[in-house]
Amino acid sequence: MTLPGYELRRLISEYDEDEEGKGKGKLQYEEFQKLHDNIKQRDISKGFKGMVVKRTDLEKMGGISEASVMGTTHSVRHEEAAAFARWINLNLGKDADLQHLLPLSTDGSGLYSAVHDGILLCKLLNHSLPGTVDERAINKKNLNVYRKRENLTLALVSAQAIGCNTVNIGPEDLEAGRQHLVLGLVWQVIRIGLFSHITLQKCPGLVTLLRPDETLEDFVRMTPEQILLRWVNHHLSNAGIARRVTNFSTDIQDSEVYIHLLDQIAPKDVGVDTRALQEKNSLKRAELMLDEADKIGCRQFISPEDIINGNPKLNLAFVANLFNTYPALDKPDKMPEWVDDMRPETREETTYRNWMNSMGVKPYVNWLYHDLCDSIVIFQLYDIIKPGIVDWNRVHVKFSKIKGFMEKLENCNYAVKLGKELKFSLVGVGGVNIYEGNETLTLALTWQLMRAYTLTILGQLTDSGHPIVEQAIISWANRKLDESGKTSRIKSFHDSTIADARVIIDLVDAIQPGSIDYSMVLEDATDEEKLENAKYAISMARKTGAKVYALPQDITEVKPKMVMTVFACLMGRDYRPPMLTTEATEIDI
Repeated sequence: MTLPGYELRRLISEYDEDEEGKGKGKLQYEEFQKLHDNIKQRDISKGFKGMVVKRTDLEKMGGISEASVMGTTHSVRHEEAAAFARWINLNLGKDADLQHLLPLSTDGSGLYSAVHDGILLCKLLNHSLPGTVDERAINKKNLNVYRKRENLTLALVSAQAIGCNTVNIGPEDLEAGRQHLVLGLVWQVIRIGLFSHITLQKCPGLVTLLRPDETLEDFVRMTPEQILLRWVNHHLSNAGIARRVTNFSTDIQDSEVYIHLLDQIAPKDVGVDTRALQEKNSLKRAELMLDEADKIGCRQFISPEDIINGNPKLNLAFVANLFNTYPALDKPDKMPEWVDDMRPETREETTYRNWMNSMGVKPYVNWLYHDLCDSIVIFQLYDIIKPGIVDWNRVHVKFSKIKGFMEKLENCNYAVKLGKELKFSLVGVGGVNIYEGNETLTLALTWQLMRAYTLTILGQLTDSGHPIVEQAIISWANRKLDESGKTSRIKSFHDSTIADARVIIDLVDAIQPGSIDYSMVLEDATDEEKLENAKYAISMARKTGAKVYALPQDITEVKPKMVMTVFACLMGRDYRPPMLTTEATEIDI
């Protein structure tokens, strides 16, 4: 039997349960047996090859790049579009600004055209992470082509600011409803919203999932997916069920895990039970299970077919929504001592993490200090800042169980060496500090990565031949304000006048004349009003295509590092055309 390489890679990716080590990238006997059993369960009688080569739930289409024209295709799962459409209808269906778009058709086919004016995407962003887009910045009336494009730019840049990877996605792609790009972006936004609740701060009962010998370090190492798996197994244990799950695909296809999980987490007065276990037909059992989920308002994302087909994305979303609605984890009377050391992510950490993820680094960065400890992400950022600087032959990308510590330390030492080659100030910073997740020193390196990227791109945009320095940004800002007849000015990125955001608002209007509605800007502002000005300033800057990652509080509190990135990306926007195509050079800060 002959299979094309891409099919083999897809099967291995779907069924390989090893996250690291020698088993990663290969199917062990037990994993292959699960694949075989899954095929048999679906009663595919036309043979193994027919099953893996053609799927009826996928639509394949040619790509839009030159490489795609030469044979690359993109697959769209219709069941995912349908699931996301139902989620949008449920959560945004009553929004007065979306009545011209909603409800979406239940088969999901209307999703691709519904994003064309940008309003739906902006609203979805705010549902996932409230406050991401200032509603005052959204064009809701007189929606000509230009004003729709502004909304799409606002949505794309705002999505990037919360950590979505929007590489190779432009407003024109969304406007045209390119299915694989729309579906990928919508999933990222929904996923970020679902996972934002899976934290110790929002659910202190998560500590009950840890084993007696585990600590804070063990907790932060877990991805949201791993936490959800452990949550499911916790409730299976409480139910007296010996079975455990290791994935959200093959392990849940018979619905039995879900039946026990629902019985454990549902309030006792809603009538959820386990009678679905008596049903022999797997499809009917899945439907009965979803009827039970509906009793607690959690029949979102999946259909019976998605369960028996083991769609990992939709099953993950289903479980995350269950957790967010009914975690059923009581806070212990005595919390572990290390919980006192567990603090929420700072704004600075959030900004750096979102910047990294939006650059498309792999693996996805969930917790800054742990996820940088092997320097793999750092090397990818170096290669973006200065292509070719990383000698990948020196980098360990896989780690052995025995020598893993030394291999990661070697990576970190090399990362520090490259930082010094780029003239980073790394006095007192050693590879061991990055490996151990030293917060102060890791932040020092991370900030310099972000700063170097910003100033290097600015240097390219201005044809200066060298990176731009901070003073040049200040000079540009004041000159631009003066040329536009604005009276506001800045002396430095520490300037206290920045706190009311007026100078940033004026600068946006100077770059794109007439874009600011000054009736929205509050004069002689209180602290609360300054914050409202800052929110408006950031969204309006993003609407022009300036990729601002800073948060409104960074402006009102005049955090010089983050303030510098705001002015830098506005300068970058001024030196290039508006965000009309993905081929334009872009500054990603």
